[in-house]
Amino acid sequence: MTLKQTMTVLDILDSGYVSGEQVKGLFNDYPEVSVTVQKVLGEKGSTDFIKIVVPGTDGKSKGGHTPTFGIIGRLGGIGARPSRIGIVSDADGAVAAVAAALKLADMQTKGDRLKGDVIVTTHICPDAPTRPHEPVDFMDSPVDIGTMNKHEIVPEMEAILSIDTTKGNRVINHKGIAISPTVKEGYILRVSDDLLRIMEMATGQLPVTFPITMQDITPYGNDLYHINSILQPAVATDAPVVGVAVTAQSAVPGCGTGASHEVDIAAAVRFSIEVAKEMTNGTCEFYDKAEFARITELYGSMKILQTSGGTAAR
Repeated sequence: MTLKQTMTVLDILDSGYVSGEQVKGLFNDYPEVSVTVQKVLGEKGSTDFIKIVVPGTDGKSKGGHTPTFGIIGRLGGIGARPSRIGIVSDADGAVAAVAAALKLADMQTKGDRLKGDVIVTTHICPDAPTRPHEPVDFMDSPVDIGTMNKHEIVPEMEAILSIDTTKGNRVINHKGIAISPTVKEGYILRVSDDLLRIMEMATGQLPVTFPITMQDITPYGNDLYHINSILQPAVATDAPVVGVAVTAQSAVPGCGTGASHEVDIAAAVRFSIEVAKEMTNGTCEFYDKAEFARITELYGSMKILQTSGGTAAR
């Protein structure tokens, strides 16, 4: 069950006064869980980056050898005050990430410990700016994407789920969650069969995926269209990244309020928890390693797509 944690986190984040320290307080009853908060100033305000480490029984934080899993809650801000009142649709990624960490922490107290470490990162900003985007306005952020990646991408993460509200488009016509193909080192790889299997189990429905383009996996700031920032973590790591989109049938602006659906967010949390269990247990692969080696042998590196391009791309 993940709805309880989702509701708890939604209640905390739906406030004009919320801070990273308040979120950190949710973990006071879990002494084994490490939580750090760092306030970062940007040109358009400030935000609190939060990093939560839930240690595994054989996790590398304790000298073990089990792979480390990463969950990133990607967003511009959880609120757009003063222009919008209340929590915005864009907050879903932060809610899901923190709720996943809270569920994992609670599981430990009940004897259900994962083998590997799970690192959860996101940021907390109740008064982020907005910016125009087609077909609906986007949430902006007080800090740039490079700063986000610096604080949210942790080198220890060996596979990453990036959770982001992805409702401001006309290419996903499904309410719930959807996953992207795996992105690694500039390559868009095929959708992981393991993740499809886990998604079927976690949702009780046929799996839903969403299309991404070459533009989507390039860094922001290059004047190319991006569906949103869901795959921006892939430009800053060699680890495989999969986007977990919280979706809607209609086009909903990221700055829209009253548009966060608890059950859909809880589905993203439940999926992330199940992936964390299997990835750290060695029963879930984000990509086929032999096939990735073959494609790079045939076509070379595509890491240029992780850069801003320019003359190096010609």
